[in-house]
Amino acid sequence: MFFGFGQNIGIDLGTATVLVYIKNKGIVLQEPSVVAIDKNTNEIVAIGKEAKRMLGRTPENIFTVRPLREGVIADFDTTERMLRHFLQKACGKRRFFKHRVMVCIPSGVTGVEERAVKDAAIQAGAREAYLIEEPLAAAIGAGIDISKPEGNMVVDIGGGTTDIAVLSMGGTVYSTSLRLGGDRFDEAIVRYMRREHNLLIGESTAEALKIAIGMAYRPADDEVTFAEVRGRDLVTGLPKIVEVDSRMIFEALKDSVQAIVVAVKEVFEKTPPELVADIIDKSIIMTGGGSLLTGLDVRLTKEMNVAFFVAEDTISCVAIGTGMALGMMDSFGKEAKTRRVY
Repeated sequence: MFFGFGQNIGIDLGTATVLVYIKNKGIVLQEPSVVAIDKNTNEIVAIGKEAKRMLGRTPENIFTVRPLREGVIADFDTTERMLRHFLQKACGKRRFFKHRVMVCIPSGVTGVEERAVKDAAIQAGAREAYLIEEPLAAAIGAGIDISKPEGNMVVDIGGGTTDIAVLSMGGTVYSTSLRLGGDRFDEAIVRYMRREHNLLIGESTAEALKIAIGMAYRPADDEVTFAEVRGRDLVTGLPKIVEVDSRMIFEALKDSVQAIVVAVKEVFEKTPPELVADIIDKSIIMTGGGSLLTGLDVRLTKEMNVAFFVAEDTISCVAIGTGMALGMMDSFGKEAKTRRVY
């Protein structure tokens, strides 16, 4: 793929996945935020899907890292190298002009963390770099018109963070960000298997369990589903197979899910009543891979007495909205370019 002139590019620089959006092209890249590095030479062995397949399966001289943790950069150098690789893969190595890039960030990041993201984009080859908060990007990507004086609420559950925001007139009225997301769900399953079954499993196994039988809500007539889990017995050190069911995974995820419920309630408590009325009429949109946890929308609907629904293209919403916001920013003039959002 080759683009001769600089592109307007939106990047969802996620803890679990990086998505790249290009205007008129859509999502051109979706890769895991994983890098494999040779300890001896410090050379990158693999990035993205190939590196993720190596998790827990590498020899001593190679280690795999996630350079982003809880929505922010934990390893700047590796993030920059990863981002450069993805931009080249999405746009082509040859280019006459560098690209304008907008990157989404969690709503609760610090100034230092903002600067790290912006610097990483510039170092990776962007001509100009801008930032937008994830809830705003998610709302735009989901097709919500946030420019009107009406309340809209977004719950974006990514790999490392959960962002909850009330939006109106193109800005954030109130928001909160939890350093909790899909990765925390996986960690909770790993801890549960260790505690209840003396079984050591890896992140990939925990993620597969979450997807297969994970649930956030158990109705009275719940149909129990089962899955086999393979790992290492912590007592004997030998391989072991354990059968678990959806009720167990529900218990494993209970505390993490409850933390999201509490955070949503807190945002409602801080929201002006006029906007609450708008939100009740419109329902609340959920985006991000974490929102796909079975029954999470039902759980929130029952807890809040307000309808929650998962966006149609929930995983790509933030990336699409980020790219769209970069184009929209042009219509707001130079003054808007100094702001964190368009």
